[in-house]
Amino acid sequence: MGADGRLHESPTPGTLGGHRRQRIYGRLDCPAALRALARGGYRSRRVFFADEPAAVAAGYRPCATCLPDAYRNWRATPAVVHEQDQAPPPRRGSSRRS
Repeated sequence: MGADGRLHESPTPGTLGGHRRQRIYGRLDCPAALRALARGGYRSRRVFFADEPAAVAAGYRPCATCLPDAYRNWRATPAVVHEQDQAPPPRRGSSRRS
């Protein structure tokens, strides 16, 4: 995922993984993410980022499990700053059901 919040293919593997719905990013070896993936959870909502600035620019927050220092810094930042930095979530068809 790019800083603009849009998905795109990249020839370079991402260094961080994230959860599209929860808007969290973390290390690829994050114990919490690996447990969720082992249970079959969130594989379809997994996104990857080239680096931390791209994840933050896309509106994602750090994982409290694998990036505790970054998470504490994020928590210490006023909520207004988080809202201004967040990109809108990627658009996918209509959410209405027929």
